[in-house]
Parts: sequence; structure tokens; C-alpha cells
Amino acid sequence: MAKSYLRPQTLTDVVTHYCPGCGHGILHRLVAEVIDELGIRNSTIAVAPVGCAVVAYDYWDIDCAEAAHGRALAVATGLKRVQPDKIVFTYQGDGDLAAIGTAETIHAANRGENLTVVFVNNAVYGMTGGQMAPTTLLDQKTATTPRGRQAATEGYPLKISEMLAFLSGVVSVERTAVSSPKEVLNTRRAIKDAFMNQMEHKGFSIVEVLSMCPTYWDKTPAAAARWISEEMVKYFPLGKLK
Repeated sequence: MAKSYLRPQTLTDVVTHYCPGCGHGILHRLVAEVIDELGIRNSTIAVAPVGCAVVAYDYWDIDCAEAAHGRALAVATGLKRVQPDKIVFTYQGDGDLAAIGTAETIHAANRGENLTVVFVNNAVYGMTGGQMAPTTLLDQKTATTPRGRQAATEGYPLKISEMLAFLSGVVSVERTAVSSPKEVLNTRRAIKDAFMNQMEHKGFSIVEVLSMCPTYWDKTPAAAARWISEEMVKYFPLGKLK
């Protein structure tokens, strides 16, 4: 029987290390599909984060660099400036981009670096044991907020996309999700748009993607997807911010 749904050329044929129901696998495929569709596989450089996707380079058959925790956009800036003809993107989680990497994120965006950012928001530190992240919701229980995050002691969840949308150097900010087939398709379109912005030399583009973490949310994969659609979007509404 002929196959109608093939593995993207950019996606390597390896067994994933991600937990069942994790959104990273979906996102890795979407990024690979977009790179294939745009025909930029031989001219693209990915910068991997520290976090659950620390070995993203195992899944993409493209040039990849590894950055220290939070420094992905600093590394990406250097790569893009010395090789301006390359398409450079970072793939970062909320802890990497919005906690230890806050300064690098804000200043790269403010400078209007011609880069593409895929920002994975699963509201928790996944690789290190499920601690509270900058994006953890109020009352959400984590390893470091066992009674739930409280504004009085831990502050409010950080809306990094809304913050970046105010910066003059930022061209495009969009928040999507991978919690339903409809949102997966929308995320694919948003990622493609962000890559095309860079190809057209428009400047800094970021796509924030609400992604499931069933393990540290203590939910089944199906329940984790519903939690995004029913709860997470209340604080992090989907749509084009800029």
C-alpha cells in the first residue's frame, strides 16, 4: 500500500526520548515539515536549549548548535551575524527562554535580530523534576509549589509574549497550541510564517506554543490536552499578538 503520510526529510528516524503525550514530538515534526516545505534544509541552523529538548539535534537532520542554559538567543545572534545568509532559529522552553534567559530574550528581540524563535510553554520545569516555572499558573501544583502557586509569594505567571509584543524590534508574536488537531495545524502555519519573516529579512519573530507535560502535570495525555484547552488558554489566550 502506498504511503500518503511520510516522515519529513528533516526529521531523523530515531526513537523519541519524550514522555507519552508530550508536545515536543509534535512540535519537532512541525518544524521539520516547515523546513522541508520551504526548501531550506541545507541552509538552516537550529540552536537547542537546555531543558527537555536539550537533544533536539538528535531529531533534526540539519546543522545544530547547543547553547548554555538560557543563552540560545545570544548564540543565535552570533551565528546569524557571521552567517547572515543562513536561516537561524532557537527552540526553547519556558525555563530556558523566560527564566535564566530573560535578558538574552528581551535584548535580542529589542535589537530586532532577524531570527525565528519557537517558544515551548508547558508551565513547568520538565527536565529537572517538575519545579515551578515562570509560566506556572496560579494555584498550579509543582515540586516547589506543592500547595499551588500563590501570587503573594511566587508572583504571577510571566506573559513573555505580551511583553515582547511591545518592543519596536519585534515583527511578529503569536501564541498557539498543540492540544488539538486544529491547533496543531494553526501552529504549523504560525511556524512557517515566522520562518518566512526571517527569509524576507523582516526581523524578530516568536511563536509561543502551549504544550502538554502529562508527567509533571500528573495527568493522562488526553487530560493534559484538555487542561490546555480548558484552563491554560484562560491566562495565555491564543492568537496573533503582533
